[in-house]
Amino acid sequence: GAHSVRDHPSVSRLLAAFASIYFIWGSTFLVIRFAIETVPPFFMAGIRFLSAGAILYLWARLTGAKPPRRGHWPSAIFIGALLFLAGNGGVTWSEQHVPSGLVALIIATIPIWMALLDWIAHGGKRPGRTMIVGLLLGVGGIALLVQPERLREGGVSPASALLLLVTSACWAAGSLYSRTAPHPDSPRVAAAMQLLAGGALLIVAGFLTGEGRRFDPAGVSLRSALSIAYLSLLGSVVAFTAYIWLLKVTTAARVSTYAYVNPVVALFLGWAFGAEPLTARTLIAALVIVVAVIVITLSSAGEAASREIEGAGVPGAETAS
Repeated sequence: GAHSVRDHPSVSRLLAAFASIYFIWGSTFLVIRFAIETVPPFFMAGIRFLSAGAILYLWARLTGAKPPRRGHWPSAIFIGALLFLAGNGGVTWSEQHVPSGLVALIIATIPIWMALLDWIAHGGKRPGRTMIVGLLLGVGGIALLVQPERLREGGVSPASALLLLVTSACWAAGSLYSRTAPHPDSPRVAAAMQLLAGGALLIVAGFLTGEGRRFDPAGVSLRSALSIAYLSLLGSVVAFTAYIWLLKVTTAARVSTYAYVNPVVALFLGWAFGAEPLTARTLIAALVIVVAVIVITLSSAGEAASREIEGAGVPGAETAS
């Protein structure tokens, strides 16, 4: 039929799309750290998402997408607030205090939140035995990560861990809401609206937290400027578009595997290029959290797949990254 191309996308396109959500999103954690060296966190994230939203919007309109209706904006603003202001803003702000690889590890709990919130708010299926094992493993892994030992080296303060867990929950909530929210026909226009709304809210948050006084445009380093360009073009435009496309052409369970690849990529890059310590405890905690996310993804894959494809929810390191 007319959809034969979409039903059987080429292997090379699939591999390129998966590589971009695995490795580009995995790398954004370290790049965020470089970006906020000379640009305050909320301003940095705001500039990143406003520019990405503008590029995506122009691209969508130039390729024939219809402009959004006024009624589409309230949900775009709400999703932008959850995903980009609370979600990514929390990640970016935390990286002032927490090594980027450990931030990525805690953000890997997003699928856990997705499963829990879906069950609580949307009358999803009650977690089965496998799911409960996965949830307990996830909590155990995080407890191991923040265990306030005498060895503070490479640790995470409980307050930072709590903030990042709230951040993950906001990302998951925004993603779940985006499945059923009214949005334009074009996924690119919808994504652009969410990015623009989130970026604008982040700039406002920057002014409210006094970043206007601290920010010196003349003092922005080349490394920070290049990092922001990378985050905007590769992190938000390329990886986000690949992500939305993948949700259309393959199962949500497969797409959500990015959640356990990202922290492994982030931990390695933080150690290799960001001089972040890799302690034995971090590695064990990483293993436990990754196993937890795999268990949860597999146990929720069956029932969630059919629903998640419908609405192309937007979880991820946009995160988060």
